[in-house]
Amino acid sequence: MKMMTRTTKTLSIDEKIAKAKANFEKAKLRYDATAKVLENLQAKQRSIQKNELIKAVEKSGKTYAEIMAFLESTD
Repeated sequence: MKMMTRTTKTLSIDEKIAKAKANFEKAKLRYDATAKVLENLQAKQRSIQKNELIKAVEKSGKTYAEIMAFLESTD
């Protein structure tokens, strides 16, 4: 009986490892890009909210002291 070598099994595992590494790198790049998009969108949202808050304060007719007193009293 002839002994079969394990090179095909090892090669197959090596190929699977290489493919998994490539897939991981692609997924990481997609994750990083998506995280950056999310970060930018959240920054835009905060900016919009700040502008809305400033407009509401201006529209309220309250003084700075009145607004600060109100904010500090709600703690």
